[in-house]
Amino acid sequence: MSRENVSQAVANRFGTLRAELANLGLTRPGSLVERYMPCGKSGCRCMGDPPVLHGPYYQWTHKVRGKTVTKRLSKAQAERCKDWISNHRQMKALVRRMEVLSLKETDRILRTISKP
Repeated sequence: MSRENVSQAVANRFGTLRAELANLGLTRPGSLVERYMPCGKSGCRCMGDPPVLHGPYYQWTHKVRGKTVTKRLSKAQAERCKDWISNHRQMKALVRRMEVLSLKETDRILRTISKP
């Protein structure tokens, strides 16, 4: 980040956010769900009253070019994905905070520049 005209407080806060971002680790966009579903066979326990559904089944869902893509995962894969998805959400939140901070500071800097 160019340090010209940037206040020390903003530079320090931006540096802290950048360090937090660097420490996140791997990220994975999307969401993870644990599902229990009926199979539909007439004599199965899942069709009883009350139904005892099959599962758990783990599904990871994300968007690719505007389309929702769903992939079924094993329990072990789902456990690994939880941290990556959490990291992705933290990354997005940190970037949003950096954007807000940058916008405020660049607006302040632009106000100090004389108009033609």
